[in-house]
Amino acid sequence: MAGLLDKRLWIVSGKGGVGKSTIAAALALRSARAGRRTLVCEVNTQERVSLLLGHPPAGPEVTKLEENLWSVDVRPQEAMREYVLMVLRFETLYKTVFENRLVRYFLRFIPSLQELVLLGKILYHAQERRPDGSPVWDTLVMDAPATGHAIAFLRVPQVLLQTVPPGPMSREAMKMRDILEDPATTAAVLVSLPEEMPVNETLELHSALKEQVRVRTHAAVLNAAFPERFTADDLEALVEHPELLHVARSHHDRAAQTVLAQVKLERNLQTPVYQVPRIFASSFGREAIEQVMGHLDSLVTGKEGT
Repeated sequence: MAGLLDKRLWIVSGKGGVGKSTIAAALALRSARAGRRTLVCEVNTQERVSLLLGHPPAGPEVTKLEENLWSVDVRPQEAMREYVLMVLRFETLYKTVFENRLVRYFLRFIPSLQELVLLGKILYHAQERRPDGSPVWDTLVMDAPATGHAIAFLRVPQVLLQTVPPGPMSREAMKMRDILEDPATTAAVLVSLPEEMPVNETLELHSALKEQVRVRTHAAVLNAAFPERFTADDLEALVEHPELLHVARSHHDRAAQTVLAQVKLERNLQTPVYQVPRIFASSFGREAIEQVMGHLDSLVTGKEGT
């Protein structure tokens, strides 16, 4: 299977609490290590990706973290200004209309406006070009909202095309929709845990992406997985050591859950599922992200055993 390096927009999503930002940080770092100019986009968050990589928060401006790696936290207020200027291309009009307090009050009631400007800002970066026509960014990693919000967020272009009349906004929505639906450009990576509820939500997210947004699931990541270490004979040998037996049996049960989750995801997603083992560390930061990155190498490159 082709790796993520064949795509330019990587959308990382999953149920809240499954380690979505951890996977996004590791994928962005691996892309940068491949020599690709990489921009990781967080969506109105506490900027976990920058912190996980050992850097201070980048804020709403595109900020270089290290070689080939930049970060931006896309926030509504700043994104509103940038997006409207991109569309209107007339700063005086923006200041007259959108910086008017009364207008700003009523803008809050326009359906999907916040999602529109946030998504529009990210996809603007996906279309940025240098003077020679080559892309400014080789890879954009979107640390997308969690499951339910992710669908509403990514459906904005389709909703707009169904509701707004022909004009600048509908043209922008069409561009955004075309980028998201293009399998040569966009790939979704779904993050799960080896537990029943996260696995079920992953399958629901996959179906919604396919049917409602028409974004292709490239692969899934089973985070905090437990590898099989203890056989039935090993457990039998520990019968006379109850404390050790309890630890071994607990690990054995979690490994069995991991196997079941892997099988269920592979069978229903019909895409590769990559395991990232549970990492036991007193603090989770750059060193842990480096470990996670190593487990995702074949997902990024498409080469097994690299």
